[in-house]
Amino acid sequence: MRLINRRPTPASAALLTILPFAAVVLAYAVASGMRLAENPADKVLPGFGTIWDAIVRYAVVEDPRTGDLILWVDTLASLARLLGSLAISTLSAVVLGVTIGLLPHMRALLGPFMAVLATVPPLALLPILFIMFGLGEVAKVVLIVIGVAPFLIRDVAMRVQELPVEQLIKAQTLGGSTWQIVLRVVLPQVLPRLIDAVRLSLGAAWLFLIAAEAIASESGLGFRIFLVRRYLAMDVILPYVAWITILAFTMDWLLKVLQGRLFPWFAAARAQ
Repeated sequence: MRLINRRPTPASAALLTILPFAAVVLAYAVASGMRLAENPADKVLPGFGTIWDAIVRYAVVEDPRTGDLILWVDTLASLARLLGSLAISTLSAVVLGVTIGLLPHMRALLGPFMAVLATVPPLALLPILFIMFGLGEVAKVVLIVIGVAPFLIRDVAMRVQELPVEQLIKAQTLGGSTWQIVLRVVLPQVLPRLIDAVRLSLGAAWLFLIAAEAIASESGLGFRIFLVRRYLAMDVILPYVAWITILAFTMDWLLKVLQGRLFPWFAAARAQ
């Protein structure tokens, strides 16, 4: 039997899923043990016990100065910025993407502009944003929106343009207005693909968030990582990086579940 036709059993699939993670943990344990054997005070690769103590200190024990649970305060601050930015970007993608993809005049007006805007490196705009909006929340949100929205808008516009022309002609023949065509023909087919685009943009959104928080912020996951790096506090940095990864993966999984619940026909077609 050819390899492309072989399917793993549920048990072997679970084992294969766990294997890379176990390999990473094992490799870290070996490397950390070797470094700590040479220098017990080594901070670059702290032992699992040291990492666990840092997790407890930041997630369970209240900060003696502020009384806050630092990890959770940082998490809430970062998620508020990220989710707000993604909501703005997604809404912009629905409105502008559908408009550009469906209306020829709007495509001529905004299509080239969005193509150029999507090529601008968002991090290069960060100093400009801080000058224009200050060091508060607005600059951070605008950075993420600039980094994510043009990609989503262009993706939605292209998905609209890929819709079969026959569908649009039939809808018009049946007397559908432009607004009815958008609601009943375009959006039902574009929205599940928009969720895919949002999932693909999560990595970039987290990157812009961490960059903004690292430069100017008083709370947030990125702020904490860059605050403790000056002390070589890898026992704090590593759990924070792992926590960011867990949050990003959870968001991706929730979007996938949402897509399956709202558009079961799309998930079924993809599974075939």
